[in-house]
Amino acid sequence: MHIPDAFIPLPQAVVYWIVALFFLALAVKWARSEINEDKIPLIAVLAAGIFALQSFNLPVSMGTSGHLVGGALAAIVLGSPFAAIFILTLVLIIQAFIFGDGGITTLGANIVNMGVIGGFVGYYTYQGLLKAVKNSYVSAAIAAWLACLIPALACAIEMALAGTFPLIPGIISMGVYHAIIGIIEGIVTAVVLYILAMARPDLMDVKTGVGTA
Repeated sequence: MHIPDAFIPLPQAVVYWIVALFFLALAVKWARSEINEDKIPLIAVLAAGIFALQSFNLPVSMGTSGHLVGGALAAIVLGSPFAAIFILTLVLIIQAFIFGDGGITTLGANIVNMGVIGGFVGYYTYQGLLKAVKNSYVSAAIAAWLACLIPALACAIEMALAGTFPLIPGIISMGVYHAIIGIIEGIVTAVVLYILAMARPDLMDVKTGVGTA
């Protein structure tokens, strides 16, 4: 899902950068008000874990790849979609500048897809499902699945707008791959939340409702 350089024309890439910077500013504001000494180790562990999850890339047709995202996990654990934007931005910057995974000019688009869309879809889907099904782990699994699928579809649409590959084949290719990958992400997210709730419930944000049966 990491978009390389040259896959998006520079004028379009600038638009995604502007959107990304707007949400990043809000994420930094969230971090300043919410992050304390107790949460710093958790954020570091989440960032490292998401980095590792995204390292397992599966090739998708037309030159892009599929992988787990982690946005829903970060948003649910820390109780805000802005947490996902903050953490995913750190991860994506390291990947782009140090490991060459994802482009520099397209970094804004990658932040929008995985951080903004992934974070908001994951968090608010989780909150809505939690009220309906009353089970935090089922809600988290479904939310994480959607937070993997929807950013992939957004990526396909962006590629079509850029003229990189056709819309329908792109949506089918990215959608099918990430619908399958999203099942793994859903399971991983639910398992991680269960482990955290059992081992360190004090680290969980009270707004998440994790542990609710």
